[in-house]
Amino acid sequence: MRRVVKIIAGVFAAALVALVAAILGGSMIWRLGGDHSLDIDGVAAASNPAPETQGWAYYGADAGGSRYAAASAITPDNVGELEIAWRYSTGDLLSKPEAIKRSAGETTPILVEDSLVFCTPFNDIIAVDPGTGKQRWRFDAKADLKQHPGNQYVCRGVAYWKDAGAQGPCAARIFGATNDYRLNAVDAKTGEPCASFGAGGTVHIDPGMSLVWPGEFQITSAPTVAGDVVVVGSSIGDNSRVAAPRGTVRAYDVRTGALRWTFDPIPRAAGAVNAGDWQGAQPPVEGHANAWAPMSYDAARNLLFVPTSSPSPDFFGGLRPGDNRYADSVVALDASTGEVVWSFQTVHHDVWDYDLPSQPGLYTVWRDGERHDVVAQTTKTGFVFVLDRDTGEPFLPVEERPVPQDGAVPGEVLSPTQPFPVAPPPLVPNTVDAKDAFGLTWFDKRACAKAIRALRHEGLFTPPSLEGTLFLPFTGGGGNWGSAAYDQRRNLLVVNMSNLAHLVQLIPADKVEATRETLHDAEISPQTGAPYGMRREILLSPLDLPCTPPPWGVLAAVDLAKGEIVWRKTLGTVEDLSGGLVKAKIGTPTLGGPMVTAGGLVFIGGTLDYYLRAFDIATGEELWRSRLPAAGVATPMSYSWRGRQYVAIFAGGYSGVDAPPGDELIAFALPN
Repeated sequence: MRRVVKIIAGVFAAALVALVAAILGGSMIWRLGGDHSLDIDGVAAASNPAPETQGWAYYGADAGGSRYAAASAITPDNVGELEIAWRYSTGDLLSKPEAIKRSAGETTPILVEDSLVFCTPFNDIIAVDPGTGKQRWRFDAKADLKQHPGNQYVCRGVAYWKDAGAQGPCAARIFGATNDYRLNAVDAKTGEPCASFGAGGTVHIDPGMSLVWPGEFQITSAPTVAGDVVVVGSSIGDNSRVAAPRGTVRAYDVRTGALRWTFDPIPRAAGAVNAGDWQGAQPPVEGHANAWAPMSYDAARNLLFVPTSSPSPDFFGGLRPGDNRYADSVVALDASTGEVVWSFQTVHHDVWDYDLPSQPGLYTVWRDGERHDVVAQTTKTGFVFVLDRDTGEPFLPVEERPVPQDGAVPGEVLSPTQPFPVAPPPLVPNTVDAKDAFGLTWFDKRACAKAIRALRHEGLFTPPSLEGTLFLPFTGGGGNWGSAAYDQRRNLLVVNMSNLAHLVQLIPADKVEATRETLHDAEISPQTGAPYGMRREILLSPLDLPCTPPPWGVLAAVDLAKGEIVWRKTLGTVEDLSGGLVKAKIGTPTLGGPMVTAGGLVFIGGTLDYYLRAFDIATGEELWRSRLPAAGVATPMSYSWRGRQYVAIFAGGYSGVDAPPGDELIAFALPN
């Protein structure tokens, strides 16, 4: 996503300003209708009981990832009075000036043991006073700054565990994983390593094979505590090779760090339940299908919910015929053993990099006065799958529909159908007509229209091709790692999504190097072991603007009982992408995610302009925003401390889209 929307100022500034009126007048709004509202009388907040809350002790507020804060002092009536209560700087801008240029500030704090605890992109763990932001302790993870992590230096969060029957050092502990694949355990009150865990507080994880480069394998999401195990997935660099590192999920004893079980989504034995879905080499040589996004845990059912990714490589599957289950699936595991209880696949035989990027949401939906425990999975395709939590069967209907088959390269074996939710409808477009191409000038628009016409695009799941295929949504989503937030009282799921297109082209293996020399700015990967390499680029105009019509980022609310979109709004402005010249509200690609509060608000950063925003959850109306020192692509959180409600967000920027780095955790509150 590196050159997503870098607006050119100078000679083009006048043209940009001149056309803002046209954009805001509605001529550039995408086909689903732009900002959209429905009557929410059917979403009766008073009819549903308030969710059970345990504070913000987990990365996603609770173990099921609701991102719901029970604090209610801040309301639509007074949110405009919010002010900065305190700021804390990690110091990384000064201490790591080069490495931080390759980082993403995605951390969300947790409130445990009377401290806000979070991690830096370099995996240091920090505890601060919730009321003042004063540092209480800091654990130095001793990050390897010579690495070049395939997905930047990233740490989204930490996990907390407390031994109810113990006292003393490390009876309560914080777990943090690292970019150089270690799992650390530290005392939750002091930050000192837990000597009884692994080797002096650290478990070193073996990727299972030699890496092509330092950073091909890393851990980016918060560990998940599930009973008496702590579980980690992995993030693995895409499209380097077929025989890539395995996407093994690993569970360790919370006390000792001993390995308790592993789960590899790809079958390595002929007797595996899912072996029939892998019809290539036996056992399969492919890697990945990893769980790089956050996981969820249902303690009552002792089920761990794992969102898996695509097998290697992303864009050619001819060596792995079949649906490739449990890749691209929500997999429910017995948390004690790692055995599969059920799975649901959202993409069959993925050759689009449409893996599951977000935490499976464990929510309670109220319908006709009855509660239904569900798993809601947001996706890169713009869909939301809502499944029964006990069985994995669709709670809201899903149907198999025929998908395009023409244009597939020789050797590819596509799935003839793909699962489509009947409800809710897609939250962002998955088709674009050349006549609707975006452009600031006639020449710009014409260039985009020509580019769209030149690509194969018969709708969602058009296969990668030698000519070039248009992917909409692009491989960054739709939805991404920020996941969703859920207000159980209203049955409302709130989620942010991007609206951009990718150009993806397959390249015969013997022409990959020559193509790389010709197209210096494109992403070119060899997919070594496959007959084709790949090229991937954001579909941009000559002015480096997206060719898809705006808004390029949206925030939407969905009634999970009915599967209806209640409201959908443009998210973000081009203010910081235009050097402050233009503040048009046409949306930006969106990262991070939302959180909701009992006070009736949605808070979200997530945009490439430097703001934290608050929206009325009932209508989607933007009520407040505050300037941040860098893009706040992390998911915010909220908590009450000594009678005062705070909203906190990490403003760390995002190097993957040229959003300059920052290093501050900032807390907002109402005036005392």
